Amino acid sequence: MFLKSTYNEFVKIAAKPRSYLGLLVITILVGVILFALKVDGMSFISFVTSSFEQTLTFEGNILNGNLIAFIVLQMLIIHIPLLVALVTGDLISGEAATGTIRMLLTKPISRTNLLLSKFMAGAVYTMCIIIWLGIMAVVVGKLLFGSGDLLVLNSDGLVILQQDDVNWRYLGGFAVAFLALLTVSLLSICLSVFSENSIGPIVTTMAIIILFTIIGTLDVKIFDNVRPFLFTTHMISWRSFFEDPLPMKEIWKSIIVLLVHNVAFISIAIYAFNKKDITS
Repeated sequence: MFLKSTYNEFVKIAAKPRSYLGLLVITILVGVILFALKVDGMSFISFVTSSFEQTLTFEGNILNGNLIAFIVLQMLIIHIPLLVALVTGDLISGEAATGTIRMLLTKPISRTNLLLSKFMAGAVYTMCIIIWLGIMAVVVGKLLFGSGDLLVLNSDGLVILQQDDVNWRYLGGFAVAFLALLTVSLLSICLSVFSENSIGPIVTTMAIIILFTIIGTLDVKIFDNVRPFLFTTHMISWRSFFEDPLPMKEIWKSIIVLLVHNVAFISIAIYAFNKKDITS
């Protein structure tokens, strides 16, 4: 019954036009970035590497698909949460607004399992978004620009990763990015339990992300003890996979923090949903 309910929930997501908005936006934005870099990408590369050209000589295909994919992720990964929340924030509040939540609860499935099926459907949708982003960034990027070594500029300087050492890093990076977006998905569904309309959970989710991001970026001492526990602090942890050596301690810390948030959002939602009065 749980699997059937999860399937039905995903079908509902697939039936909504807004569910394809995220895929469309990603396609357009990545297409624009790829076009711009194809036309005038070397100017961008020269600007980035200008400070190193006095001591280093760069040879080969620097503007390759690996670098393009990294640039695309840098530009877009912070905007994807809105596309996720736009769909997942409606999974429960939308049912409440139309009154179909009462009909759902007459089926031979517990409230907890019904809610978990919505969480699962939201996770599958989030996975589809991240896979499509990966296809557009990595696969299409390599088709257009070829492959090659990856140059990454971070706080420690310039890191050069060999071509054969990049693919597994992208897999790890996308896995952590998925976990971060899953946190956003679960947060919006959790907030959806407390709302009777679709706009509230979506706006509140983005407001929380903006608030936590501001707290995380403000160099204020009072926030130093809070910052490491905010899920937004770890939403860019995918970048850690492109450091050498790999900071496994920091990666695992981010994974644990994100998982704790996921469990917390699911637990809160289950408790509230089981107490929710759907008769009024």
